[in-house]
Amino acid sequence: MPSDDTNAPDPRPGYRALLRNREFAGLYAGFTLTVGASTLSGFALGTFVDRSTGSPFLTAVSMYGATFATVLGATTLMSVADGSRPCRTLVALQCVAFAGACAQAVPGMPLVARFALLLLLGFFQSLNTGTRMGLLAEVVPASAYVPARSLMNITAGGTSVLGFTLGAVLLPHLTPQGLFLAAGALTAAALAVTAATVRERSVRPPRRPGLRETWTANAALLSRGGPRALLLNLWVPNGLIVGCEALFIPYAGENAGVLLAAASGGMLLGDLTVGRLLTAAWRRRCAFPLRLLLAAPYLLFALHPPTAVAAVAVFVASAGFAATLPLQERLLALTSEQVRGQVQGVESAGRMTWQGIGAAIAGATAQVLSPTVTITALAAVSVCVTVVSRPYVDRTRALKAAPGSPRR
Repeated sequence: MPSDDTNAPDPRPGYRALLRNREFAGLYAGFTLTVGASTLSGFALGTFVDRSTGSPFLTAVSMYGATFATVLGATTLMSVADGSRPCRTLVALQCVAFAGACAQAVPGMPLVARFALLLLLGFFQSLNTGTRMGLLAEVVPASAYVPARSLMNITAGGTSVLGFTLGAVLLPHLTPQGLFLAAGALTAAALAVTAATVRERSVRPPRRPGLRETWTANAALLSRGGPRALLLNLWVPNGLIVGCEALFIPYAGENAGVLLAAASGGMLLGDLTVGRLLTAAWRRRCAFPLRLLLAAPYLLFALHPPTAVAAVAVFVASAGFAATLPLQERLLALTSEQVRGQVQGVESAGRMTWQGIGAAIAGATAQVLSPTVTITALAAVSVCVTVVSRPYVDRTRALKAAPGSPRR
Protein backbone atom coordinates (compact mmCIF):
# COMPACT_ATOMS: atom_id res chain seq x y z
CA MET A 1 0.00 0.00 0.00
CA PRO A 2 1.23 3.53 -0.63
CA SER A 3 2.91 5.03 2.38
CA ASP A 4 1.48 8.10 4.08
CA ASP A 5 4.84 9.11 5.48
CA THR A 6 5.74 12.55 4.22
CA ASN A 7 9.45 11.80 4.75
CA ALA A 8 9.39 8.60 2.70
CA PRO A 9 11.15 8.64 -0.66
CA ASP A 10 8.90 9.38 -3.60
CA PRO A 11 10.56 7.91 -6.70
CA ARG A 12 7.71 8.98 -9.01
CA PRO A 13 8.52 6.53 -11.81
CA GLY A 14 8.24 8.01 -15.28
CA TYR A 15 5.54 7.21 -17.80
CA ARG A 16 8.06 5.52 -20.10
CA ALA A 17 9.07 3.14 -17.34
CA LEU A 18 5.43 2.28 -16.75
CA LEU A 19 4.81 1.60 -20.41
CA ARG A 20 7.74 -0.82 -20.53
CA ASN A 21 5.63 -3.05 -18.30
CA ARG A 22 3.83 -5.12 -20.94
CA GLU A 23 0.81 -5.85 -18.80
CA PHE A 24 0.35 -2.23 -17.77
CA ALA A 25 0.78 -1.20 -21.41
CA GLY A 26 -2.04 -3.58 -22.32
CA LEU A 27 -4.33 -2.25 -19.61
CA TYR A 28 -3.47 1.28 -20.67
CA ALA A 29 -4.08 0.68 -24.38
CA GLY A 30 -7.37 -1.11 -23.72
CA PHE A 31 -8.46 1.71 -21.43
CA THR A 32 -7.56 4.33 -24.04
CA LEU A 33 -9.55 2.62 -26.76
CA THR A 34 -12.50 2.13 -24.40
CA VAL A 35 -12.55 5.83 -23.49
CA GLY A 36 -12.45 6.75 -27.17
CA ALA A 37 -15.38 4.46 -27.88
CA SER A 38 -17.35 5.79 -24.93
CA THR A 39 -16.73 9.41 -25.99
CA LEU A 40 -17.90 8.84 -29.55
CA SER A 41 -20.91 6.84 -28.39
CA GLY A 42 -21.95 9.45 -25.83
CA PHE A 43 -21.55 12.29 -28.32
CA ALA A 44 -23.58 10.39 -30.91
CA LEU A 45 -26.39 9.56 -28.49
CA GLY A 46 -26.50 13.09 -27.06
CA THR A 47 -26.71 14.56 -30.55
CA PHE A 48 -29.40 12.07 -31.58
CA VAL A 49 -31.52 12.80 -28.50
CA ASP A 50 -31.09 16.57 -28.83
CA ARG A 51 -32.18 16.46 -32.47
CA SER A 52 -35.11 14.17 -31.70
CA THR A 53 -36.49 15.84 -28.58
CA GLY A 54 -34.86 19.25 -28.05
CA SER A 55 -35.01 18.51 -24.30
CA PRO A 56 -32.04 19.63 -22.12
CA PHE A 57 -32.99 17.00 -19.54
CA LEU A 58 -33.08 14.06 -21.93
CA THR A 59 -29.91 15.25 -23.68
CA ALA A 60 -28.04 15.45 -20.37
CA VAL A 61 -29.30 12.04 -19.25
CA SER A 62 -28.40 10.47 -22.59
CA MET A 63 -24.79 11.61 -22.29
CA TYR A 64 -24.32 10.57 -18.67
CA GLY A 65 -27.27 8.29 -17.95
CA ALA A 66 -25.20 5.09 -18.01
CA THR A 67 -23.61 6.24 -14.79
CA PHE A 68 -26.87 5.58 -12.92
CA ALA A 69 -26.51 1.85 -13.53
CA THR A 70 -22.97 1.69 -12.15
CA VAL A 71 -24.33 1.78 -8.62
CA LEU A 72 -26.12 -1.52 -9.33
CA GLY A 73 -22.81 -3.10 -10.24
CA ALA A 74 -21.19 -1.69 -7.12
CA THR A 75 -23.89 -3.12 -4.85
CA THR A 76 -24.44 -6.51 -6.46
CA LEU A 77 -21.55 -8.15 -8.33
CA MET A 78 -18.53 -5.87 -7.79
CA SER A 79 -16.78 -8.69 -5.94
CA VAL A 80 -15.95 -10.14 -9.39
CA ALA A 81 -13.26 -7.41 -9.56
CA ASP A 82 -11.21 -9.44 -7.08
CA GLY A 83 -11.86 -12.82 -8.68
CA SER A 84 -9.05 -15.21 -9.57
CA ARG A 85 -9.62 -14.89 -13.35
CA PRO A 86 -9.51 -11.14 -14.08
CA CYS A 87 -8.41 -11.56 -17.71
CA ARG A 88 -11.42 -13.73 -18.51
CA THR A 89 -13.67 -11.24 -16.74
CA LEU A 90 -12.28 -8.26 -18.67
CA VAL A 91 -12.59 -10.03 -22.02
CA ALA A 92 -16.21 -11.00 -21.30
CA LEU A 93 -17.09 -7.46 -20.27
CA GLN A 94 -15.43 -6.01 -23.37
CA CYS A 95 -17.55 -8.37 -25.48
CA VAL A 96 -20.68 -6.98 -23.84
CA ALA A 97 -19.52 -3.41 -24.55
CA PHE A 98 -18.88 -4.27 -28.20
CA ALA A 99 -22.33 -5.80 -28.60
CA GLY A 100 -23.91 -2.74 -26.99
CA ALA A 101 -22.14 -0.27 -29.28
CA CYS A 102 -23.25 -2.24 -32.33
CA ALA A 103 -26.82 -2.42 -31.03
CA GLN A 104 -26.98 1.38 -30.66
CA ALA A 105 -26.13 1.66 -34.37
CA VAL A 106 -29.34 -0.14 -35.36
CA PRO A 107 -31.52 2.40 -37.27
CA GLY A 108 -35.00 3.11 -36.01
CA MET A 109 -34.45 1.84 -32.47
CA PRO A 110 -37.01 3.49 -30.15
CA LEU A 111 -35.61 6.06 -27.72
CA VAL A 112 -36.84 4.02 -24.74
CA ALA A 113 -34.86 1.02 -25.97
CA ARG A 114 -31.75 3.15 -26.39
CA PHE A 115 -31.99 4.36 -22.79
CA ALA A 116 -32.56 0.82 -21.53
CA LEU A 117 -29.47 -0.35 -23.41
CA LEU A 118 -27.54 2.60 -21.97
CA LEU A 119 -28.38 1.50 -18.42
CA LEU A 120 -27.48 -2.12 -19.13
CA LEU A 121 -24.09 -1.12 -20.49
CA GLY A 122 -23.51 1.13 -17.48
CA PHE A 123 -23.99 -1.85 -15.16
CA PHE A 124 -21.31 -3.89 -16.92
CA GLN A 125 -19.07 -0.85 -17.30
CA SER A 126 -18.82 -0.55 -13.51
CA LEU A 127 -17.62 -4.15 -13.25
CA ASN A 128 -15.12 -3.52 -16.04
CA THR A 129 -13.69 -0.51 -14.22
CA GLY A 130 -13.40 -2.31 -10.89
CA THR A 131 -11.63 -5.26 -12.47
CA ARG A 132 -9.27 -3.04 -14.46
CA MET A 133 -8.33 -0.85 -11.49
CA GLY A 134 -7.90 -3.85 -9.23
CA LEU A 135 -5.42 -5.23 -11.74
CA LEU A 136 -3.66 -1.87 -11.96
CA ALA A 137 -2.87 -2.01 -8.24
CA GLU A 138 -1.24 -5.41 -8.82
CA VAL A 139 0.73 -4.89 -12.03
CA VAL A 140 2.53 -1.73 -10.84
CA PRO A 141 4.37 -1.19 -7.52
CA ALA A 142 2.71 0.94 -4.84
CA SER A 143 5.03 3.88 -5.57
CA ALA A 144 3.85 3.86 -9.21
CA TYR A 145 0.12 3.76 -8.49
CA VAL A 146 -0.52 7.53 -8.64
CA PRO A 147 1.63 8.08 -11.77
CA ALA A 148 -0.17 5.14 -13.40
CA ARG A 149 -3.59 6.56 -12.54
CA SER A 150 -2.35 9.97 -13.67
CA LEU A 151 -1.27 8.61 -17.04
CA MET A 152 -4.61 6.91 -17.52
CA ASN A 153 -6.49 10.07 -16.53
CA ILE A 154 -4.35 12.17 -18.86
CA THR A 155 -5.06 9.75 -21.64
CA ALA A 156 -8.77 9.88 -20.85
CA GLY A 157 -8.69 13.67 -21.12
CA GLY A 158 -6.69 13.66 -24.34
CA THR A 159 -8.79 10.92 -25.86
CA SER A 160 -11.96 12.79 -24.92
CA VAL A 161 -10.66 15.91 -26.66
CA LEU A 162 -9.89 13.87 -29.76
CA GLY A 163 -13.18 12.00 -29.51
CA PHE A 164 -15.32 15.11 -29.26
CA THR A 165 -13.29 16.79 -32.00
CA LEU A 166 -13.55 13.75 -34.24
CA GLY A 167 -17.26 13.49 -33.54
CA ALA A 168 -17.80 17.14 -34.44
CA VAL A 169 -15.78 16.70 -37.65
CA LEU A 170 -17.50 13.48 -38.70
CA LEU A 171 -21.05 14.44 -37.76
CA PRO A 172 -21.70 16.56 -40.88
CA HIS A 173 -20.67 13.56 -42.99
CA LEU A 174 -22.02 10.67 -40.89
CA THR A 175 -25.26 10.00 -39.09
CA PRO A 176 -25.18 9.30 -35.33
CA GLN A 177 -25.47 5.61 -36.31
CA GLY A 178 -22.17 5.95 -38.18
CA LEU A 179 -20.53 7.29 -35.02
CA PHE A 180 -21.90 4.31 -33.08
CA LEU A 181 -20.24 1.97 -35.59
CA ALA A 182 -16.94 3.81 -35.14
CA ALA A 183 -17.31 3.37 -31.39
CA GLY A 184 -17.92 -0.35 -31.95
CA ALA A 185 -14.69 -0.63 -33.94
CA LEU A 186 -12.70 1.00 -31.11
CA THR A 187 -14.33 -1.36 -28.60
CA ALA A 188 -13.35 -4.37 -30.71
CA ALA A 189 -9.75 -3.13 -30.77
CA ALA A 190 -9.79 -2.76 -26.96
CA LEU A 191 -11.08 -6.33 -26.69
CA ALA A 192 -8.23 -7.66 -28.83
CA VAL A 193 -5.56 -5.77 -26.88
CA THR A 194 -6.92 -6.92 -23.52
CA ALA A 195 -7.06 -10.56 -24.58
CA ALA A 196 -3.48 -10.44 -25.90
CA THR A 197 -1.75 -8.71 -22.98
CA VAL A 198 -3.54 -9.26 -19.66
CA ARG A 199 -2.72 -12.45 -17.80
CA GLU A 200 -4.59 -14.31 -15.11
CA ARG A 201 -3.29 -13.41 -11.67
CA SER A 202 -2.49 -16.78 -10.15
CA VAL A 203 -1.43 -15.05 -6.90
CA ARG A 204 -5.03 -14.16 -6.14
CA PRO A 205 -6.74 -16.34 -3.56
CA PRO A 206 -9.66 -18.34 -4.90
CA ARG A 207 -13.01 -16.77 -4.06
CA ARG A 208 -16.55 -17.13 -5.30
CA PRO A 209 -17.92 -13.69 -6.19
CA GLY A 210 -21.55 -13.00 -5.45
CA LEU A 211 -24.05 -10.82 -3.66
CA ARG A 212 -23.01 -11.84 -0.16
CA GLU A 213 -19.32 -11.25 -0.85
CA THR A 214 -20.08 -7.84 -2.34
CA TRP A 215 -22.37 -6.74 0.47
CA THR A 216 -19.94 -7.86 3.18
CA ALA A 217 -17.05 -5.86 1.76
CA ASN A 218 -19.22 -2.81 1.03
CA ALA A 219 -20.63 -2.81 4.57
CA ALA A 220 -17.12 -2.98 6.01
CA LEU A 221 -16.02 -0.11 3.75
CA LEU A 222 -18.93 2.23 4.49
CA SER A 223 -18.89 1.53 8.25
CA ARG A 224 -15.61 3.45 8.57
CA GLY A 225 -15.70 7.23 8.83
CA GLY A 226 -12.42 7.79 6.98
CA PRO A 227 -13.35 6.00 3.75
CA ARG A 228 -16.82 7.56 3.88
CA ALA A 229 -15.33 11.06 3.97
CA LEU A 230 -13.00 10.26 1.09
CA LEU A 231 -15.81 8.76 -0.98
CA LEU A 232 -18.04 11.77 -0.33
CA ASN A 233 -15.35 14.09 -1.70
CA LEU A 234 -14.62 11.82 -4.65
CA TRP A 235 -18.30 11.62 -5.58
CA VAL A 236 -20.36 14.71 -4.82
CA PRO A 237 -18.30 17.77 -5.90
CA ASN A 238 -17.23 16.01 -9.10
CA GLY A 239 -20.77 14.93 -9.89
CA LEU A 240 -22.15 18.43 -9.51
CA ILE A 241 -19.52 19.85 -11.87
CA VAL A 242 -20.25 17.14 -14.42
CA GLY A 243 -23.82 18.36 -14.15
CA CYS A 244 -22.51 21.76 -15.27
CA GLU A 245 -20.79 20.09 -18.23
CA ALA A 246 -24.00 18.29 -19.15
CA LEU A 247 -25.55 21.70 -19.89
CA PHE A 248 -22.88 22.78 -22.36
CA ILE A 249 -25.03 21.83 -25.36
CA PRO A 250 -28.10 23.79 -24.15
CA TYR A 251 -25.84 26.68 -23.04
CA ALA A 252 -23.57 27.01 -26.08
CA GLY A 253 -25.41 25.17 -28.86
CA GLU A 254 -23.09 24.55 -31.78
CA ASN A 255 -20.13 25.83 -29.74
CA ALA A 256 -20.61 23.17 -27.06
CA GLY A 257 -17.77 21.13 -28.54
CA VAL A 258 -15.37 23.96 -27.64
CA LEU A 259 -16.42 23.82 -23.99
CA LEU A 260 -16.28 20.02 -23.88
CA ALA A 261 -12.80 20.06 -25.39
CA ALA A 262 -11.69 22.74 -22.92
CA ALA A 263 -12.92 20.59 -20.04
CA SER A 264 -10.98 17.57 -21.27
CA GLY A 265 -7.87 19.67 -21.86
CA GLY A 266 -8.01 21.09 -18.32
CA MET A 267 -8.32 17.61 -16.89
CA LEU A 268 -5.26 16.56 -18.87
CA LEU A 269 -3.15 19.44 -17.53
CA GLY A 270 -4.25 18.89 -13.94
CA ASP A 271 -3.53 15.17 -13.96
CA LEU A 272 -0.15 15.68 -15.60
CA THR A 273 0.89 18.24 -12.99
CA VAL A 274 -0.39 16.40 -9.92
CA GLY A 275 0.44 12.85 -10.95
CA ARG A 276 3.84 13.39 -12.50
CA LEU A 277 5.36 16.53 -11.02
CA LEU A 278 4.18 16.65 -7.40
CA THR A 279 5.52 14.54 -4.55
CA ALA A 280 3.18 12.60 -2.28
CA ALA A 281 3.42 15.33 0.37
CA TRP A 282 2.54 18.07 -2.11
CA ARG A 283 -0.32 16.01 -3.49
CA ARG A 284 -1.84 15.91 -0.02
CA ARG A 285 -1.37 19.66 0.47
CA CYS A 286 -2.96 20.48 -2.90
CA ALA A 287 -6.01 18.24 -2.54
CA PHE A 288 -8.26 20.85 -0.90
CA PRO A 289 -7.28 23.81 -3.15
CA LEU A 290 -7.83 21.62 -6.20
CA ARG A 291 -11.31 20.66 -5.02
CA LEU A 292 -12.13 24.36 -4.70
CA LEU A 293 -10.63 25.09 -8.11
CA LEU A 294 -12.91 22.46 -9.61
CA ALA A 295 -16.03 24.54 -8.93
CA ALA A 296 -15.09 28.18 -8.33
CA PRO A 297 -14.52 29.26 -11.99
CA TYR A 298 -18.03 28.08 -12.90
CA LEU A 299 -19.40 30.91 -10.74
CA LEU A 300 -18.44 33.19 -13.63
CA PHE A 301 -21.30 31.69 -15.61
CA ALA A 302 -23.60 33.94 -13.55
CA LEU A 303 -22.42 36.73 -15.87
CA HIS A 304 -23.27 34.66 -18.98
CA PRO A 305 -19.78 35.05 -20.50
CA PRO A 306 -19.14 34.59 -24.22
CA THR A 307 -17.94 31.20 -25.37
CA ALA A 308 -14.24 32.15 -25.41
CA VAL A 309 -14.30 33.36 -21.79
CA ALA A 310 -16.43 30.41 -20.69
CA ALA A 311 -13.95 28.01 -22.33
CA VAL A 312 -11.07 29.53 -20.34
CA ALA A 313 -13.04 29.20 -17.10
CA VAL A 314 -13.94 25.60 -17.90
CA PHE A 315 -10.33 24.77 -18.77
CA VAL A 316 -9.02 26.20 -15.47
CA ALA A 317 -11.76 24.56 -13.41
CA SER A 318 -11.27 21.15 -14.98
CA ALA A 319 -7.69 21.04 -13.73
CA GLY A 320 -9.33 20.60 -10.32
CA PHE A 321 -10.48 17.11 -11.26
CA ALA A 322 -6.88 16.10 -10.41
CA ALA A 323 -7.92 16.26 -6.75
CA THR A 324 -9.16 12.72 -7.25
CA LEU A 325 -5.55 11.45 -7.39
CA PRO A 326 -4.52 12.23 -3.78
CA LEU A 327 -7.94 11.15 -2.55
CA GLN A 328 -7.72 7.84 -4.45
CA GLU A 329 -4.18 7.34 -3.16
CA ARG A 330 -5.37 7.78 0.41
CA LEU A 331 -8.33 5.45 -0.13
CA LEU A 332 -6.00 2.77 -1.49
CA ALA A 333 -3.81 3.15 1.62
CA LEU A 334 -6.88 2.46 3.77
CA THR A 335 -7.85 -0.67 1.79
CA SER A 336 -6.71 -4.23 2.40
CA GLU A 337 -5.29 -6.14 -0.56
CA GLN A 338 -8.09 -8.72 -0.56
CA VAL A 339 -10.77 -6.21 -1.59
CA ARG A 340 -8.91 -3.40 -3.34
CA GLY A 341 -10.45 -4.16 -6.72
CA GLN A 342 -13.93 -4.02 -5.26
CA VAL A 343 -13.21 -0.84 -3.27
CA GLN A 344 -11.82 0.91 -6.34
CA GLY A 345 -14.80 -0.33 -8.31
CA VAL A 346 -17.18 1.08 -5.69
CA GLU A 347 -15.29 4.39 -5.73
CA SER A 348 -15.45 4.60 -9.50
CA ALA A 349 -19.08 3.46 -9.67
CA GLY A 350 -20.13 5.96 -7.02
CA ARG A 351 -18.27 8.76 -8.80
CA MET A 352 -19.91 7.87 -12.10
CA THR A 353 -23.32 7.54 -10.45
CA TRP A 354 -22.96 10.99 -8.97
CA GLN A 355 -22.02 12.26 -12.41
CA GLY A 356 -25.33 10.87 -13.63
CA ILE A 357 -27.14 12.40 -10.64
CA GLY A 358 -25.45 15.72 -11.32
CA ALA A 359 -26.45 15.57 -14.99
CA ALA A 360 -30.06 14.70 -14.07
CA ILE A 361 -30.27 17.49 -11.48
CA ALA A 362 -28.78 19.93 -13.97
CA GLY A 363 -31.11 18.90 -16.78
CA ALA A 364 -34.22 18.96 -14.60
CA THR A 365 -33.33 22.33 -13.09
CA ALA A 366 -32.55 23.79 -16.52
CA GLN A 367 -36.07 22.83 -17.62
CA VAL A 368 -37.33 25.44 -15.12
CA LEU A 369 -34.40 27.83 -14.80
CA SER A 370 -31.89 28.83 -17.45
CA PRO A 371 -28.71 26.77 -18.05
CA THR A 372 -26.70 29.80 -16.83
CA VAL A 373 -28.45 29.94 -13.45
CA THR A 374 -28.27 26.17 -13.05
CA ILE A 375 -24.53 25.98 -13.74
CA THR A 376 -23.85 28.75 -11.22
CA ALA A 377 -25.99 27.11 -8.54
CA LEU A 378 -24.39 23.68 -8.95
CA ALA A 379 -20.91 25.22 -8.69
CA ALA A 380 -21.87 27.02 -5.48
CA VAL A 381 -23.18 23.81 -3.90
CA SER A 382 -19.99 21.98 -4.90
CA VAL A 383 -17.87 24.62 -3.13
CA CYS A 384 -20.01 24.31 0.01
CA VAL A 385 -19.68 20.52 0.13
CA THR A 386 -15.89 20.75 -0.25
CA VAL A 387 -15.52 23.32 2.53
CA VAL A 388 -17.85 21.60 5.01
CA SER A 389 -16.29 18.15 4.56
CA ARG A 390 -12.66 19.26 4.73
CA PRO A 391 -12.10 18.46 8.47
CA TYR A 392 -13.33 14.89 7.98
CA VAL A 393 -10.99 14.32 5.03
CA ASP A 394 -8.01 15.70 6.97
CA ARG A 395 -8.62 13.18 9.78
CA THR A 396 -8.05 10.23 7.43
CA ARG A 397 -4.28 10.80 7.55
CA ALA A 398 -4.15 9.20 11.00
CA LEU A 399 -6.03 6.07 9.91
CA LYS A 400 -4.69 2.72 8.74
CA ALA A 401 -6.02 0.03 6.47
CA ALA A 402 -8.73 -2.23 7.83
CA PRO A 403 -8.50 -6.01 7.49
CA GLY A 404 -10.10 -7.63 4.48
CA SER A 405 -13.68 -8.76 4.33
CA PRO A 406 -14.54 -11.99 6.11
CA ARG A 407 -14.26 -15.15 4.06
CA ARG A 408 -17.18 -17.47 3.66
